[in-house]
Amino acid sequence: MRRFMHLKRRLKNSLLILSALLLALPLVASAHPLGNFSINHYGGIRIEAERVELRYLIDMAEIPAFQEIQEGKIVAEANHPSLAGYLASKSEALKQNLQLEVNGRRVALQVENKEVIFPEGAGGLPTLKLAVTYSGHFAPGAADLRLRYVDRNYPDRMGWKEVIVKPGVGVNLLQSTAPASDRSNELSDYPADLLNSPPQDLEASAVFSVIAPVKSLAGAETPVTPVVQGKSEIKVTSKPAATVSAAESSISADSIAAMPPVKVESSIKPPKPLQASRQTTPRNAFTELMATPQWSVTMLLFALVVAAGLGALHALEPGHGKTLVAAYMVGSRGTIKHAMLLGLIVTVAHTAGVYLLGAVTLYASQYIVPEKLYPWLTLTSGLMILGLGCVLFLRRYRGDGQHHHGHSHSHGGHHHHHHGHSHGHSHGHDHGHHHHDASKEVSLKQLLTLGISGGIVPCPAALVVLLSALSLHRVGFGLLLIVAFSIGLAAVLIGIGMLMVYAQTFAARFKGTGPLTTRWLPLTSSAFIVLFGVALTWQALQSQF
Repeated sequence: MRRFMHLKRRLKNSLLILSALLLALPLVASAHPLGNFSINHYGGIRIEAERVELRYLIDMAEIPAFQEIQEGKIVAEANHPSLAGYLASKSEALKQNLQLEVNGRRVALQVENKEVIFPEGAGGLPTLKLAVTYSGHFAPGAADLRLRYVDRNYPDRMGWKEVIVKPGVGVNLLQSTAPASDRSNELSDYPADLLNSPPQDLEASAVFSVIAPVKSLAGAETPVTPVVQGKSEIKVTSKPAATVSAAESSISADSIAAMPPVKVESSIKPPKPLQASRQTTPRNAFTELMATPQWSVTMLLFALVVAAGLGALHALEPGHGKTLVAAYMVGSRGTIKHAMLLGLIVTVAHTAGVYLLGAVTLYASQYIVPEKLYPWLTLTSGLMILGLGCVLFLRRYRGDGQHHHGHSHSHGGHHHHHHGHSHGHSHGHDHGHHHHDASKEVSLKQLLTLGISGGIVPCPAALVVLLSALSLHRVGFGLLLIVAFSIGLAAVLIGIGMLMVYAQTFAARFKGTGPLTTRWLPLTSSAFIVLFGVALTWQALQSQF
């Protein structure tokens, strides 16, 4: 009895913990600009009289941060010894892809400051935010100067990409292709109205002039480089050399030494501390299951049920081929067995898609950008659906699967002795029987095409769970969660397929097998599949090109 009460108490506590976790988190929370794959850029340029400063930031979401941590062989902890070498090499590597020119001459950038933080992201995975302050000198000129900036780091990764150009003391900014104001507060506060269409600025050009040189000794405006050798004299001119007398311009070295130090004015200030983004990356209850600190057998089983339920809810979101499955089952006269088989194929395809994308993220990210696979997977899915729809439409248009039999019946007289009467009748009629052989209409090849196309595109949340499982050393649990999630997704498609099968049976009781159900309904459903494939293919091509 005591053991039973202990088990009951553990079950209650487990349910309370997981329920609190699920209720505390909305299904989809506020998002990073472009989700778990994003790499966000910020280039803040400040122009001084003879010097330019570049405040450069990179903000990585969970998936690219996971790749960066693995490739850099670092530990995502503040002040960890592995970070010193990483920051030194990373700041130099980023600098190689930054081009800053003044009047066509490249400015030699030097690293002034560097730091990195690891804000917590979805599923217990860390994100990564890196800041490097570069500076460099350029030769001033009498005429207007032209500045050009190009950022070639991570060119194919999606995210927020912002460049600003500000003038310092004594600099007049005449023209600029970049704004002077900061919209994201150095990638720490993304404007909500720009999240769906973030800036994509990786280049900037500006024209500026130096209106007041840096002040030097004794407030002189046009300093001459001082050279002190023994008791030699130093000339400091505040007027053109031709109009300065020897008495005005000769000052002994001892007098210079006796002068109080003069502060050189500059608008360059120390960089402010690096801050995490106020907006979190996409989180949902599925990804947060991995972050639960304590586990028991009861919680494990309950988590699998929750994952399956979340997969079912995910299937109800736009996409995932729900209408496609319904159209196919209506037009093909499928059975319950076909609906079950279709769900199994979707489960396997979705799980395999997550594992495939995870393998690319882990082992082939240098050659393939993971998020770039999504348009190609969508294109593949669209072409498969389009091909299936065309085959079905042509087959049904030609009348495959329909057999017309003409029968002429002539009945002679029938004598019924028990009733004591006889009657004779003779009639002839022709009628066509439309036999739908489900085994011929629904083929395994068609089910494979439909199931793979409906499940091959994995959701990013499942990939986050997989990477989180690897990071937290919960690989087995993560794989089980993904399978449960895929089963929930497939269960909805199975339910839709079964619903269509029962709906056809119910409708046949009232409408029979007229031309609407035997001819036009299959044609309409196959035409819908064709249009669905065209729309999906067009969407993939637009996002790719």
